[in-house]
Amino acid sequence: MKPVIALTKGRLEKQFLSYFSSLQYDTEPLIKKGRKLRIETDQFAFIFAKGPDVTTYVQYGIADLGVVGGDILAEFEPDVYDLFPLPFGKCRMAVATEQGKIWPKHKKTIASKYTSITKDFFKNKGESVEIIKLEGSVELAPILGLADGIVDIVETGTTLKENGLVVSEEFLKFSARLIANRSALKIKRNELAAVIKRLQEGQI
Repeated sequence: MKPVIALTKGRLEKQFLSYFSSLQYDTEPLIKKGRKLRIETDQFAFIFAKGPDVTTYVQYGIADLGVVGGDILAEFEPDVYDLFPLPFGKCRMAVATEQGKIWPKHKKTIASKYTSITKDFFKNKGESVEIIKLEGSVELAPILGLADGIVDIVETGTTLKENGLVVSEEFLKFSARLIANRSALKIKRNELAAVIKRLQEGQI
């Protein structure tokens, strides 16, 4: 049976396919997939999903391997084997607010989709904050007065800048990660060894 690889849709998907192609794998069926969420090539079967769902498919053995951002692993702590970092998807976690904004002296309100990371960060700083969970476009929260600031991943900073926000503090760095189902690493060891080795050695 072909190894099944779950890919995070969007930015990481495109970066992975570029990297995969550089390792001489056939990516044409994946690039031309249209809206299909499952594609097979001669060697692999691929699933395309959102980051948190990628970890779920890998954890429950639907996929043998997965490509997901390190931020997702830090936030959700899924029961998967974190094999190694990949040479793309580099970003950092940051606190940001409106330019010129003066933080309140007492309790801050922070909007984020990364509520666990946010909680741990401010707890380690000894600061009490109210955390509001948002699923998209967290940059709106300070602009509309919902929160004093946000915690989000930053790649280039362009989105923040275009919305009048500035980074006040950076505290974690991430990249894409290759993850694996724990049982698959044992049961399908021979089928997975070659692609795992190639993905790792391609970084040298």
